[in-house]
Amino acid sequence: MNVSHQTVKSAAGAPRDSAASRAGLLLLLTAAANAVMVYARLAADADQSTLLESMRAIAANKAMYSLNGVARLISGITLIAAAWFLLRTWVIRERFETPVVPRLFLASGAFTTVSGVCALALAALAAGGLETVDATAETVSHLRWLTGKIGFATAGLALVAAALHRWKAGGAIGRAAPAAAVIGIAMQLIWVDAATIMHRISGAAFFVWLIVVSVMLVSGRVERCFSSMRNSS
Repeated sequence: MNVSHQTVKSAAGAPRDSAASRAGLLLLLTAAANAVMVYARLAADADQSTLLESMRAIAANKAMYSLNGVARLISGITLIAAAWFLLRTWVIRERFETPVVPRLFLASGAFTTVSGVCALALAALAAGGLETVDATAETVSHLRWLTGKIGFATAGLALVAAALHRWKAGGAIGRAAPAAAVIGIAMQLIWVDAATIMHRISGAAFFVWLIVVSVMLVSGRVERCFSSMRNSS
Protein backbone atom coordinates (compact mmCIF):
# COMPACT_ATOMS: atom_id res chain seq x y z
CA MET A 1 0.00 0.00 0.00
CA ASN A 2 1.34 3.41 -0.92
CA VAL A 3 1.46 5.83 2.01
CA SER A 4 1.93 9.57 1.57
CA HIS A 5 4.26 11.54 3.83
CA GLN A 6 1.26 13.32 5.34
CA THR A 7 -1.47 10.71 5.75
CA VAL A 8 -1.38 7.15 7.05
CA LYS A 9 -4.10 4.65 7.93
CA SER A 10 -4.93 3.63 11.45
CA ALA A 11 -5.90 0.11 12.36
CA ALA A 12 -9.55 1.15 12.12
CA GLY A 13 -9.04 2.46 8.61
CA ALA A 14 -9.55 6.11 9.55
CA PRO A 15 -7.16 8.57 7.92
CA ARG A 16 -4.41 9.75 10.22
CA ASP A 17 -2.69 12.97 9.30
CA SER A 18 0.70 13.83 10.78
CA ALA A 19 -0.11 17.51 10.26
CA ALA A 20 -3.08 17.20 12.62
CA SER A 21 -0.96 15.57 15.32
CA ARG A 22 1.70 18.26 15.03
CA ALA A 23 -0.94 20.98 15.16
CA GLY A 24 -2.30 19.41 18.34
CA LEU A 25 1.11 19.32 20.00
CA LEU A 26 1.74 22.95 19.06
CA LEU A 27 -1.64 24.01 20.45
CA LEU A 28 -0.71 22.21 23.66
CA LEU A 29 2.51 24.23 23.79
CA THR A 30 0.45 27.37 23.17
CA ALA A 31 -1.74 26.54 26.15
CA ALA A 32 1.31 25.92 28.35
CA ALA A 33 2.89 29.21 27.25
CA ASN A 34 -0.37 31.03 28.01
CA ALA A 35 -0.41 29.59 31.53
CA VAL A 36 3.17 30.75 32.16
CA MET A 37 2.38 34.14 30.63
CA VAL A 38 -0.58 34.76 32.94
CA TYR A 39 1.30 33.56 36.03
CA ALA A 40 4.34 35.73 35.29
CA ARG A 41 2.24 38.81 34.53
CA LEU A 42 0.32 38.49 37.80
CA ALA A 43 3.56 37.87 39.72
CA ALA A 44 5.11 40.99 38.16
CA ASP A 45 2.09 43.05 39.34
CA ALA A 46 2.52 45.35 36.33
CA ASP A 47 -1.15 46.26 35.87
CA GLN A 48 -1.10 49.57 37.72
CA SER A 49 -3.36 52.60 37.34
CA THR A 50 -0.73 54.67 35.49
CA LEU A 51 2.04 53.78 33.08
CA LEU A 52 4.64 55.30 35.41
CA GLU A 53 3.54 53.03 38.26
CA SER A 54 3.46 50.06 35.88
CA MET A 55 7.02 50.77 34.70
CA ARG A 56 8.18 50.98 38.31
CA ALA A 57 6.53 47.62 39.03
CA ILE A 58 8.18 46.14 35.93
CA ALA A 59 11.55 47.46 37.10
CA ALA A 60 11.02 45.90 40.52
CA ASN A 61 9.95 42.57 39.02
CA LYS A 62 11.94 42.59 35.81
CA ALA A 63 12.65 38.85 35.74
CA MET A 64 8.97 37.93 36.04
CA TYR A 65 7.82 40.51 33.51
CA SER A 66 10.52 39.34 31.10
CA LEU A 67 9.27 35.77 31.59
CA ASN A 68 5.79 37.05 30.72
CA GLY A 69 7.17 38.55 27.51
CA VAL A 70 9.04 35.37 26.56
CA ALA A 71 5.97 33.21 27.22
CA ARG A 72 3.78 35.60 25.22
CA LEU A 73 6.27 35.46 22.34
CA ILE A 74 6.39 31.65 22.41
CA SER A 75 2.58 31.49 22.58
CA GLY A 76 2.32 33.56 19.41
CA ILE A 77 4.94 31.58 17.52
CA THR A 78 3.49 28.18 18.45
CA LEU A 79 -0.01 29.35 17.48
CA ILE A 80 1.28 30.45 14.08
CA ALA A 81 2.98 27.07 13.60
CA ALA A 82 -0.15 25.19 14.72
CA ALA A 83 -2.25 27.15 12.23
CA TRP A 84 0.26 26.37 9.46
CA PHE A 85 -0.10 22.63 10.13
CA LEU A 86 -3.89 22.87 10.44
CA LEU A 87 -4.07 24.36 6.95
CA ARG A 88 -2.27 21.24 5.68
CA THR A 89 -4.58 18.64 7.23
CA TRP A 90 -6.85 16.65 4.91
CA VAL A 91 -9.82 17.93 6.89
CA ILE A 92 -9.02 21.46 5.71
CA ARG A 93 -7.67 20.59 2.27
CA GLU A 94 -10.82 18.65 1.37
CA ARG A 95 -13.03 21.42 2.80
CA PHE A 96 -14.68 19.37 5.53
CA GLU A 97 -13.49 22.13 7.89
CA THR A 98 -13.22 25.82 7.06
CA PRO A 99 -9.74 27.31 6.47
CA VAL A 100 -11.01 30.51 8.13
CA VAL A 101 -10.21 29.06 11.57
CA PRO A 102 -6.45 28.44 11.06
CA ARG A 103 -6.14 31.74 9.19
CA LEU A 104 -7.63 33.57 12.16
CA PHE A 105 -5.21 31.68 14.40
CA LEU A 106 -2.37 32.81 12.14
CA ALA A 107 -3.45 36.42 12.61
CA SER A 108 -3.89 35.93 16.35
CA GLY A 109 -0.45 34.39 16.67
CA ALA A 110 1.14 37.25 14.71
CA PHE A 111 -0.40 39.92 16.96
CA THR A 112 0.49 37.93 20.08
CA THR A 113 4.09 37.62 18.91
CA VAL A 114 4.33 41.40 18.47
CA SER A 115 2.81 41.86 21.93
CA GLY A 116 5.48 39.57 23.38
CA VAL A 117 8.26 41.56 21.73
CA CYS A 118 6.76 44.76 23.13
CA ALA A 119 6.62 43.26 26.63
CA LEU A 120 10.30 42.38 26.42
CA ALA A 121 11.04 45.90 25.18
CA LEU A 122 9.19 47.37 28.18
CA ALA A 123 11.24 45.19 30.51
CA ALA A 124 14.41 46.52 28.88
CA LEU A 125 13.20 50.13 29.17
CA ALA A 126 12.13 49.87 32.82
CA ALA A 127 14.52 51.13 35.45
CA GLY A 128 14.33 51.79 39.16
CA GLY A 129 13.63 55.30 40.44
CA LEU A 130 11.70 56.42 37.36
CA GLU A 131 10.28 59.93 37.64
CA THR A 132 8.73 60.20 34.17
CA VAL A 133 7.91 57.96 31.22
CA ASP A 134 9.30 58.91 27.84
CA ALA A 135 7.50 58.77 24.50
CA THR A 136 9.19 55.51 23.50
CA ALA A 137 7.86 53.66 26.55
CA GLU A 138 4.38 55.12 25.99
CA THR A 139 4.37 53.97 22.36
CA VAL A 140 5.64 50.48 23.17
CA SER A 141 3.17 50.12 26.04
CA HIS A 142 0.23 51.13 23.86
CA LEU A 143 1.37 48.76 21.09
CA ARG A 144 1.68 45.89 23.58
CA TRP A 145 -1.82 46.63 24.91
CA LEU A 146 -3.36 46.88 21.44
CA THR A 147 -1.69 43.86 19.85
CA GLY A 148 -2.38 41.73 22.92
CA LYS A 149 -6.09 42.53 22.82
CA ILE A 150 -6.33 42.05 19.04
CA GLY A 151 -4.56 38.70 19.34
CA PHE A 152 -6.91 37.49 22.07
CA ALA A 153 -10.05 38.76 20.31
CA THR A 154 -8.99 37.22 16.99
CA ALA A 155 -8.48 33.84 18.67
CA GLY A 156 -12.03 34.21 19.99
CA LEU A 157 -13.31 34.84 16.47
CA ALA A 158 -11.57 31.61 15.40
CA LEU A 159 -13.57 29.72 18.03
CA VAL A 160 -16.82 31.26 16.78
CA ALA A 161 -15.95 30.35 13.18
CA ALA A 162 -15.11 26.79 14.26
CA ALA A 163 -18.40 26.48 16.13
CA LEU A 164 -20.43 27.67 13.15
CA HIS A 165 -18.83 25.00 10.96
CA ARG A 166 -18.21 22.05 13.29
CA TRP A 167 -21.80 21.36 14.34
CA LYS A 168 -22.14 19.50 11.03
CA ALA A 169 -19.45 17.00 12.01
CA GLY A 170 -21.53 15.42 14.75
CA GLY A 171 -19.99 13.40 17.56
CA ALA A 172 -17.90 15.11 20.22
CA ILE A 173 -16.96 17.97 17.88
CA GLY A 174 -20.57 18.80 17.10
CA ARG A 175 -21.55 18.65 20.76
CA ALA A 176 -18.69 20.95 21.75
CA ALA A 177 -19.54 23.58 19.11
CA PRO A 178 -21.97 25.62 21.28
CA ALA A 179 -19.39 25.85 24.08
CA ALA A 180 -16.75 27.07 21.62
CA ALA A 181 -19.16 29.72 20.34
CA VAL A 182 -19.91 30.97 23.86
CA ILE A 183 -16.20 31.12 24.75
CA GLY A 184 -15.35 32.92 21.51
CA ILE A 185 -18.06 35.53 22.03
CA ALA A 186 -17.04 36.04 25.67
CA MET A 187 -13.45 36.63 24.52
CA GLN A 188 -14.62 39.71 22.60
CA LEU A 189 -15.29 41.37 25.97
CA ILE A 190 -11.53 41.90 26.19
CA TRP A 191 -12.30 45.36 24.77
CA VAL A 192 -14.52 46.21 27.75
CA ASP A 193 -12.30 47.33 30.62
CA ALA A 194 -15.12 46.96 33.15
CA ALA A 195 -15.47 43.23 32.36
CA THR A 196 -12.30 42.22 34.24
CA ILE A 197 -13.86 39.11 35.77
CA MET A 198 -15.11 37.98 32.35
CA HIS A 199 -11.58 38.42 30.95
CA ARG A 200 -10.29 35.91 33.49
CA ILE A 201 -13.15 33.49 32.95
CA SER A 202 -12.90 33.59 29.15
CA GLY A 203 -9.11 33.29 29.35
CA ALA A 204 -9.40 30.19 31.53
CA ALA A 205 -12.08 28.75 29.24
CA PHE A 206 -9.86 29.35 26.19
CA PHE A 207 -7.01 27.55 27.97
CA VAL A 208 -9.28 24.54 28.59
CA TRP A 209 -10.48 24.64 24.98
CA LEU A 210 -6.88 24.55 23.73
CA ILE A 211 -6.14 21.51 25.91
CA VAL A 212 -9.26 19.64 24.78
CA VAL A 213 -8.71 20.35 21.07
CA SER A 214 -5.01 19.46 21.38
CA VAL A 215 -5.88 16.03 22.82
CA MET A 216 -8.53 15.46 20.13
CA LEU A 217 -6.08 16.34 17.35
CA VAL A 218 -3.22 14.25 18.72
CA SER A 219 -5.46 11.24 19.40
CA GLY A 220 -7.04 11.39 15.93
CA ARG A 221 -10.54 11.99 17.28
CA VAL A 222 -11.04 15.06 15.09
CA GLU A 223 -10.23 13.04 11.99
CA ARG A 224 -12.53 10.21 13.04
CA CYS A 225 -15.42 12.65 13.46
CA PHE A 226 -14.90 14.05 9.97
CA SER A 227 -14.23 10.62 8.45
CA SER A 228 -17.93 9.79 8.65
CA MET A 229 -18.67 12.90 6.58
CA ARG A 230 -15.94 11.95 4.12
CA ASN A 231 -17.24 8.38 3.72
CA SER A 232 -20.83 9.47 3.23
CA SER A 233 -20.02 12.14 0.64
